Amino acid sequence: MALQGKVGTEIEIKASPDKYYNVFKSTAYHVPNAAPDHIQGVEVHEGDWETHGSVKIWKYTVEGESGVFKEKVEYDDANRAVTLVGVEGDVMKEYKTFKPTYQVVPKGTGSLAKLTIEYEKLRADVPAPNKYVTLMVNITKGIDEHLAKA
Repeated sequence: MALQGKVGTEIEIKASPDKYYNVFKSTAYHVPNAAPDHIQGVEVHEGDWETHGSVKIWKYTVEGESGVFKEKVEYDDANRAVTLVGVEGDVMKEYKTFKPTYQVVPKGTGSLAKLTIEYEKLRADVPAPNKYVTLMVNITKGIDEHLAKA
């Protein structure tokens, strides 16, 4: 059984690619307001909200369990993709590497959000991080609804 893998999904959203991407690129502090059932807080640990390589700490709930995720952000402006490279936190107890990516591309009058996680498990008995893909979907839906109200 392979310890490395990639899981993900795609969902259609109403927001434009630029609006959705800019939430992660410059206003990630709005995510707890957009998806309060899933994200309880986010703070900058090193750097700032907009700089490639900045480190943020997220407080989240997945399947009823609270967790903390410390990540170093990578921005790919050309492809409207943001990757959160796991540095510390609850997921790192089960995964050696954990890299969720939120990418958005134009589709019709809205966008297609491509949500993926590249990972390497610490042990063979660790499940694939599908529950975190579901978390990403819920966050994306919350952001989309939040942007529709703005």
